[in-house]
Amino acid sequence: MLALLERGPRYGYQLRAEFEDSTGSTWPLNIGQVYTTLNRLDRDGLVRALPENDGGQRPYEITGEGRAELALWFATPIARADRPRDELAIKLALAITTPGIDVQAVVMAQRSATMRALQEYTRLKRTDAELPWRLVLESMIFQSEAELRWLDHCETALVRYDKPAPAPLPTHDDTPREARR
Repeated sequence: MLALLERGPRYGYQLRAEFEDSTGSTWPLNIGQVYTTLNRLDRDGLVRALPENDGGQRPYEITGEGRAELALWFATPIARADRPRDELAIKLALAITTPGIDVQAVVMAQRSATMRALQEYTRLKRTDAELPWRLVLESMIFQSEAELRWLDHCETALVRYDKPAPAPLPTHDDTPREARR
């Protein structure tokens, strides 16, 4: 939001539209989340609410503190720990350890979906897109290609995997202890 407000005062719907335009609508924003974020940024002194315009919309503008925070954000690399969890890695780890799950089928289903997505991204890349959208699209292409390579690795690892035999369940001997002597 701060990067969009650096362009000038905007109200929520404008921010949502500009974000989606800048990212090719890859990550649609819920308008409620936009206003929740604006309220938090206002509370933290990073933006300031302006008076409502004639249309009843309340624009926001970035503050000096917001500009400093934005500069810091652009200057700070994104750490792997700051990214959301990898749902696919979690799914495969759980599939391996869950009885009755065909892990190969899980890998193949993911491979098919990732391949379809990669084909669609590649098709979209052929269109004449502006640089911001093209960069987002190329990032998605590279991520899909990396995911396919990782799925290849998973299949190889699964072939070599010796699944440990399940531990025997404890038995409960109903015979009283004295009678077993």
